[in-house]
Amino acid sequence: MRGWRVWPAAGVSLVLLNASLTFENVWPTPAIRFGTALSIELAACVLLLAAARRWAPRLARILAAVWVLLVIGRYLAVTGPGLYGREFNLYWDSAHLGNVAAMLARAAPWWLVASVVVSAAVAVGVVYVVARLALRHVAAAMERRGGRLALGSLAAAIILLYGVATPVDTNPHIEADIDVGPIRAAFARPVTPAYVRQARFVLATTGQAARPLPAGPSLDANLRALAGADVLLVFLESYGAVTYDEPAVAAGLAGARAALDAAVQQTGRRIVSAYVASPTFGASSWLAHLTLLTGVEVRDQYAYAALMASRRETILAAFERRGYRTVALMPGMRQAWPEGQFYGFDAVYGRDDLAYPGPQFGWWSIPDQYALAKLDDLERTRRPRAPVFAVFPTSSTHAPFGPVAPYQPDWARLLTREPYDVRDAARALGERPDLRNLRPSYVRATAYEFESLAGYLRRREDDLVLIVVGDHQPPSAVSGPTAPWDVPVHVIGRSGEVLDRLLAHGFRPGLIPERPSVGGMHALAPMLLDAFSEPED
Repeated sequence: MRGWRVWPAAGVSLVLLNASLTFENVWPTPAIRFGTALSIELAACVLLLAAARRWAPRLARILAAVWVLLVIGRYLAVTGPGLYGREFNLYWDSAHLGNVAAMLARAAPWWLVASVVVSAAVAVGVVYVVARLALRHVAAAMERRGGRLALGSLAAAIILLYGVATPVDTNPHIEADIDVGPIRAAFARPVTPAYVRQARFVLATTGQAARPLPAGPSLDANLRALAGADVLLVFLESYGAVTYDEPAVAAGLAGARAALDAAVQQTGRRIVSAYVASPTFGASSWLAHLTLLTGVEVRDQYAYAALMASRRETILAAFERRGYRTVALMPGMRQAWPEGQFYGFDAVYGRDDLAYPGPQFGWWSIPDQYALAKLDDLERTRRPRAPVFAVFPTSSTHAPFGPVAPYQPDWARLLTREPYDVRDAARALGERPDLRNLRPSYVRATAYEFESLAGYLRRREDDLVLIVVGDHQPPSAVSGPTAPWDVPVHVIGRSGEVLDRLLAHGFRPGLIPERPSVGGMHALAPMLLDAFSEPED
């Protein structure tokens, strides 16, 4: 391309290259929209081409491959927080991509999954071809000294302006464009630092493994206030503050919450509630589980691995010393669970142990109502027996929140070979989540959990102490791009002594928690054990 035509081609190319590194996420979807910000990486690339004019054509081919990586990095940087709630950690999170893909394959029709995979592959190819052509046109505009001087000077001025307008200390944890003034607002956040952080995640593994664990609280307790009552700790998957903070979600759950509150009152129980701050957001439930059960805040996989390799006691030890049988109810456990050795449960009931005979509801397959019925069948209806402390991480409210089983009023039927009417099961299986808008599915799944818990309380009017705590907020696609990390915790029981002690710790009567939170989730372990115990003589 010669003459004046080189400039329109170069101009269009620069616009395309800039747009490819400055697009934004369209919340709450994986889609993107193009913005008007400037890319500092593009300015650096243009300056490099101007300075290395002899190698510009060959350099353009190399930069095209680099551009693909930059575009992928930008997509992860803006889509991760938008859908997930935090930055995607390639080192730790990529290990779970296989399970996530299998889970989504169950939730979405095969043609949609296939089209997404094909589209992603095609998109990578298109980005490379477009980037190579565009960089070739930019390099062509620099063949003459005047063009080289003009583009190089413009790129240098943009870089200088960015350096002057950018604060020294920006938030390194969340990939989002920052607004610190009109000049800085004109620039998109660069992509390169995101790759630098990912490299640091990998390099930090060795150093983090040697990091000393924080001192945990004493988890010894006499548990006399329980008077031998069973204790069921339910980690309600993805149960977050969004269920109260977002009016549309709260309204969708109002009926199910009222039914749970009525079950509490009509069975002669009381309920107290509070907020705690989860150590994780949108996923990585196991960090919350370990945090609560040890009283040690576990915010990343490094601390998780180090704590698992230690001899740190959990609250299970306090129950075991007082004659309790400790049980893990794990309907979502589809493979070996070596962590069970650290916790030291007397029994672990995984997917195979629960022997669910009914229809498979999504990737997790076993409905939580069935799991509760099976817990009674395996443990709580036995006589004679020791009191039971059971830990139950639910799965029916796990993303993508469906399909969700119908609630079965006849709990005895759940344990038969036909737990549901064929028509009811078919209707429930047909309600697949809309991956572009997960909120309706989230509300439906959470309402199912409340209905199941209400039915469980009505089914067994014994002295059970039921603790329901959210493990983390749902992904940002549901909770919102700026949602806090708070999760509700409810304690239900008959013992006024236990509940009054929790009120002294900052809990509030009723099903609606109030802010401020009573602390981090790690602070909940000593609070509960204190409430369950009586002062020593």
